[in-house]
Amino acid sequence: QVQLVESGGGLVQAGGSLRLSCAASGRTFSSYAMGWFRQAPGKEREFVAAITWSGGNTYYADSVKGRFTISRDNAKNTVYLQMNSLKPEDTAVYYCAADSTTRALRAGSSTYWGQGTQVTVSS
Repeated sequence: QVQLVESGGGLVQAGGSLRLSCAASGRTFSSYAMGWFRQAPGKEREFVAAITWSGGNTYYADSVKGRFTISRDNAKNTVYLQMNSLKPEDTAVYYCAADSTTRALRAGSSTYWGQGTQVTVSS
């Protein structure tokens, strides 16, 4: 069982930066692939980024590639999403997710989900 708690969301102007954090409970955190998803009002939840259990491989949606960076610290049971050059279209609730493979995350599914944190980018 893994519990996920996101933090770091907020209001930022276009062009600004935010760093989201996701703290995980459970001793098996390092065995899970981790990911970030987002859901904007009136839209379906979409994949943003994923990272393998070791941190050796990362994957991004085309819409955030080059602007967002996913990373993890297994010693701290935490995964991060550094978001730079933010755009108004990045406004959404961002969710942390954990699954056994990045393949599942990239396909849009996950075994565990956090409660979400709001990111609002003003123009």
